[in-house]
Amino acid sequence: MTRLSCYTIMAAMLLLTACGQAQSTENQTASTTSTEAEGLLIGLNGDTLDAVQKTESEWQSALSKEAFHVLREEGTEYAFTGKYWDNKETGVYLCAGCGLPLFSSETKFKSGTGWPSFWEPVLESNVNLVEDRKLGMTRIEVECARCGGHQGHVFEDGPKPTGLRYCINSVSLEFKPGAKFKAKP
Repeated sequence: MTRLSCYTIMAAMLLLTACGQAQSTENQTASTTSTEAEGLLIGLNGDTLDAVQKTESEWQSALSKEAFHVLREEGTEYAFTGKYWDNKETGVYLCAGCGLPLFSSETKFKSGTGWPSFWEPVLESNVNLVEDRKLGMTRIEVECARCGGHQGHVFEDGPKPTGLRYCINSVSLEFKPGAKFKAKP
């Protein structure tokens, strides 16, 4: 094969690859723009509550040391140290373990505790409430309904309309600025 033929074949392959990538990027941009234009976050990862199951080593690989400690070992970050305790941006808070939408900035309030606080989850089905008798007291633990990741605790000293305070660790969350959650009909 001549050098010119090789260059011609390589150029054709590059052109086809570039066209395929451009089309793929165009499709992604169109769907992202459509979602962003509506300002909606209609679920992630299929918005299903099918259990996410990983081994301990898989979780350790997927999460930071701090996130693993809180999400998988039910730890707690120090008050006033998390990245979202004083976040005032509009958006949706997702589980840092699996991406399930959990809370909206629309229900976030300043509790003065040093942790992000919400008066209700985006959907009650997205969180599990579990009795926690550790530390010599009874509290209600909040877990992600999909991956079982520890989020924090819920208390009955929050504002109206629910009177609840979901006191959540920042490291348990990821924030999607500008997003709004809308449940599928």
